[in-house]
Amino acid sequence: MGRLRFLTAGESHGPALAATVEGIPAGLPLVAEQIAADLARRQRGYGRGARSTSIEQDRAEILSGVRHGLTLGSPILLLIRNRDWENWTRVMQVEPLSEVEAGELAALAAAGDKKAAPITRLRAGHADLAGAAKYGFDDVRNVLERASARETAARVAAGAVARALLSALGIDVWSYTTEIGGVALDPAAATRTREQTEASPLRCPDAVAEERMIARIDEARSAGDTVGGIFEVVARGVPMGLGSYVHWDRRLDGALAGAVMSIPIVKGVEFGLGFEQTRRFGSAVMDVIDGRDPQGGWLRRSNNAGGLEGGISNGQPIVIRGAVKPISTLPRPLPSADLLTGQPVEKAHYERSDISVVPAAGVVAEAMACLTLADFALEKFGGDSLSELLDNAARFRERTAHAPSAPSENAPRRQAGGEAEDVIPAESE
Repeated sequence: MGRLRFLTAGESHGPALAATVEGIPAGLPLVAEQIAADLARRQRGYGRGARSTSIEQDRAEILSGVRHGLTLGSPILLLIRNRDWENWTRVMQVEPLSEVEAGELAALAAAGDKKAAPITRLRAGHADLAGAAKYGFDDVRNVLERASARETAARVAAGAVARALLSALGIDVWSYTTEIGGVALDPAAATRTREQTEASPLRCPDAVAEERMIARIDEARSAGDTVGGIFEVVARGVPMGLGSYVHWDRRLDGALAGAVMSIPIVKGVEFGLGFEQTRRFGSAVMDVIDGRDPQGGWLRRSNNAGGLEGGISNGQPIVIRGAVKPISTLPRPLPSADLLTGQPVEKAHYERSDISVVPAAGVVAEAMACLTLADFALEKFGGDSLSELLDNAARFRERTAHAPSAPSENAPRRQAGGEAEDVIPAESE
């Protein structure tokens, strides 16, 4: 990232998760309730497990970077305490174990306490084997604690800060569920309002399809299995001109794809029509430009590109779709192998798990999209304070709402920004 940076810290069963967000301009209104709303949305959804729905009730404390409800321009530190920590204090303690404490853990493990026992039975689909090999661990607990999707709560908190900045710029980001376990919504039947969709079990705008999705989740639960799906994120109000075609790492589509793909359970990302474009002729894919509207915006006949052309936002809604794999931790574990012996075992390790997390994954994708769009907006418009940022954005929008002046025959041509280009006078005949 450029102007906006964020880092998360913490383990799944440690004392807390934390996020540091740096680059937010001064003067942005921000209170804990704004962050709490998104954290609550991440925890909801049919198919979630007990930890998400009852044990943890996430709330972020703002510990720095905000005074009297306004950001200061300094790094913002967010803390989300893990309520389940009280059950893991010995297993996850930071300080070295004394002989007595190590003996206590060994005794608990011998008595059948799964939390106290080292984890060596590997789980396919997780970072268990690759992570243990990379860092030289003999206990997979060291891997799964950080590789856990619990870390995404800190991302959502950071994303809520970015969302507040985007909102000030008139940009809105929202997601919904489009498919679970092969059951997809019907766009023509997606008639629920945003409020109705948010209140529904799977955050799906098609009520009939949602009933079938729920049945699919129940089927997976009965079989001791899990199920994946697809979410869609739509960002409206994104101005034309964020990103660049100049270098690969300045392309907005590449940054958004990487951000959404960084979510542990996401295995595919597409924009607009995505892979469907490969099945059509070009004439049925390109978004025909019909000219300007009375307000100076550009009219299109479609949005198959998903709001992105040449690595740059084109003023249309940005549409991102993410493929969510089935959760790797199965209630009925698959056969596996032991990390230490290399020998087959009948069942892989089982850690408390959900059946489906597609609606929650959509909320995490919103956060990653918000963080990415905010970073690119800051790069484009700059500003150390919110008022400066908004002024810069307003001037850009005003300029792009009007066509550049046509050059006269004898006048030097001008760039869109207004500076004259060097021209060679035409030779007299």
